Amino acid sequence: MKIHSFNVQPNLPENIKFLEELANDMWFTWNWQAILLFVMVDSKLWTAAKRNPKWFLGCVPQKRFEELSKDETFVNNLNQVKEAYYNYKKNPHTWYQEHRRENGNLLTAYFSMEYGIGEGLPIYSGGLGMLAGDHIKSASDLGMPIIGVGLFYKQGYVQQVLNREGWQNEEYPDNDWAHMPVTRVTDAQGNEITIDIPLGAETVKACIWRVPVGRTSLYLLDTNLQENTPAQRAITEKLYGGDRENRIRQEVVLGIGGVKALQAMGIKPTVFHINEGHSAFLLFQRIIDIMNEKHLSFSEAREIVWASSVFTTHTPVIAGNEHFDPALVRKYMQSYADQMHISWDEFLALGKETPASATYCMTVVALRLSAFCNGVAKLHGLVSREMWHNLWPNLPVSEVPITSITNGIHSASWISHELNELYRKYLFNGDQRGEVDPSDEHAWSKIDTIPNEELWKIHSVRKNKLIDLVQNRLKRQLTRQGFDIMTVKKNSKVLRPDVLTIGFARRFATYKRATLLFKDLNRLDKIVNNPARPVQFVFAGKAHPADTAGKEFIKLIVGLTQNDPRFKGKIVFVEDYNMNTARYMVQGVDVWLNNPLRPMEASGTSGMKAALNGALALSVLDGWWDEVGPCDFGWSIGGPENYKSAEERDAVESESLYSIIEQEIAPAYYEKDANGISSAWLNLMKESVKHIAPVFNTNRMVKEYYERFYIPANNYGMILQEEGKAQAVAQWRNKIAQNWYRVSVTDTTPQPEKAILMGDKVNFKARVQLGNLAPEDIQVELCIGLRGTLGGIVKEEAIDMNCTGKDGDAYTYEVSMSPLNSGRQDYAMRILPANNNIPNVLTPLFIRWEE
Repeated sequence: MKIHSFNVQPNLPENIKFLEELANDMWFTWNWQAILLFVMVDSKLWTAAKRNPKWFLGCVPQKRFEELSKDETFVNNLNQVKEAYYNYKKNPHTWYQEHRRENGNLLTAYFSMEYGIGEGLPIYSGGLGMLAGDHIKSASDLGMPIIGVGLFYKQGYVQQVLNREGWQNEEYPDNDWAHMPVTRVTDAQGNEITIDIPLGAETVKACIWRVPVGRTSLYLLDTNLQENTPAQRAITEKLYGGDRENRIRQEVVLGIGGVKALQAMGIKPTVFHINEGHSAFLLFQRIIDIMNEKHLSFSEAREIVWASSVFTTHTPVIAGNEHFDPALVRKYMQSYADQMHISWDEFLALGKETPASATYCMTVVALRLSAFCNGVAKLHGLVSREMWHNLWPNLPVSEVPITSITNGIHSASWISHELNELYRKYLFNGDQRGEVDPSDEHAWSKIDTIPNEELWKIHSVRKNKLIDLVQNRLKRQLTRQGFDIMTVKKNSKVLRPDVLTIGFARRFATYKRATLLFKDLNRLDKIVNNPARPVQFVFAGKAHPADTAGKEFIKLIVGLTQNDPRFKGKIVFVEDYNMNTARYMVQGVDVWLNNPLRPMEASGTSGMKAALNGALALSVLDGWWDEVGPCDFGWSIGGPENYKSAEERDAVESESLYSIIEQEIAPAYYEKDANGISSAWLNLMKESVKHIAPVFNTNRMVKEYYERFYIPANNYGMILQEEGKAQAVAQWRNKIAQNWYRVSVTDTTPQPEKAILMGDKVNFKARVQLGNLAPEDIQVELCIGLRGTLGGIVKEEAIDMNCTGKDGDAYTYEVSMSPLNSGRQDYAMRILPANNNIPNVLTPLFIRWEE
């Protein structure tokens, strides 16, 4: 049977036709007045449409559109939103336009496996996608020239369905492009653009979808085309779906296909940002393209690619860093190695942590071929430097070139509209529609001017909305599971608005320890059912379909909420966690709980979202919270201690968790006046918002990427594309490699004749052998610090030594300095390469310490 299709568009009256334009730009997702327009059309249908405006408009009866076109209030609201939208799109005074200072015209291509832009575009699974979506939204708000590149999944990520026993099952509903805010990309003649991607012995075709996101765009590749075989069409069927072979095929399509897609559209980025290692194959396609375009060798083209690439690693969990069997990599990447004219062993070495490594790691590829690398919190940066130290042997861990830029959230996407209006009224000069910058510290410092009564009233409204959502979700779940009406009614009456409410929602990976709260059920019983100070808990989250241990955690929690009378109605688990559920939770709870195994949480952003909405943090000192707590406006579970075993850690930290809730959180919450308001609690809320909101947002984060990474990556990339520059750097590197074995440094500092006093200058001298290298090829450093436990030096300061002459076949280097501290001073001397045309000289590493 041959089936044909055609698409019918809604026919909106001219004066409300803007609804169609609005439905096709994800800008609406972070603008409440725009969302409210769809709610005004039909609130029940809007919910049923899962807040997908394009699908929604296709289901609205034509008669309703005719009614709305004659509704003066609706038309006025629509025109106000229309004006705000056009003002936003045309604003010539964005942050970027006012602050840009790179050379040439920057354009960053941001590659990610998933994006959490809105529920109507379900191509996300968890924190990585939420962060990527928020990155793109803030790029739009700042006017930053950043575009997103990803994959368009036919089914997206799993929907969670719980059975009666609380076991997670999965459903994969199809995404319907005709009812999503996406359009096929066409060329100047109107023909749909497709690209060919070599995939081992085959070639797969992909089309490109564009998603408008305010001032910027997200481009998504899709292999679900009739020209492809069923196996090829399945590549972009599911986010993180299929076996290891399908995963590598996805990553070839994302990385290599993404570069080809940008070329086909005539888009020429100056910086490529790899968000987690999934897209790292793009580095090879870039090298091949530059080799062909500029007639360069592999080593020369690599210099340009390395200098203009940014890599962000998101997890210290080994399994979260993509590893492949080398034989599988060879099946799909041998042809790319051939095009770069390097041997298979050379290609393989780029992805092996050490020569003896059994797997090919995408994180290693990205770290080796990107000059700008970072973790997503200060602690995660430290952990990453330790984790990947093998790539820079002989370099102190503290100097491993992986820095950190702490994650943030797109504030407008996660704040409740009620609280947003209150903040605008008191903190942002009463501007209810214009653009505001959430990283404006001065604005947040005025939060004490908000009357306690107004803040508490809005917080109470949001808590009630959360309770309504939970009860309605529970009713649907129990009905679907086949319970009778009376049972559904009885068991869906959960939670009370006057009770201290603690929320926990995230991916149910075991290291996040969702079950820590249930370590001692008798102790938990006393907390939950304290007659004077009761506490209730809301849980939500999905386990990966293959994570049986994570599913067991969910089953345990659901079982307790359903079968243990002590916790029934007071601890609830919300089925099918998604962006909408997340919003209600972070906007409605009093306290946000986070208790992962330290330091396994790279950053975590859900706590930032809750804090923006006035919820207080109860967290292990991990991820972003390690940069805040201990503090006087939130609570920290445990500290940086090491434990003998996981059992000991759980025992100590669960006890800490119970004690903090009983002795500190509950008493502060229930210290209320005659009007039911706790001034002490509201003061904590205000202090929390004041310190967290201006720092932990993606406006600050994207600005930081721009200043620290995008500007230098853009500028160095331009330098190395100048005639002869990449060749000169490659020749210099070869010269360094050929001669490094002859390089040495010997300390010849005279022994002091008397004690050195604070303020005295010490003259350090070194004798340096350079072989065929010249002084301008290297830098000699004096490292001042303390002797490390493993025999090296923990550098506090590195001071350049100056070449002062030649002594036979060696050079003399000297520097004078005054010690900064009294007591023992340790120092070491070393030689590094030196070249002003590259971002750093640590990759690949050549270093010679005095022996």
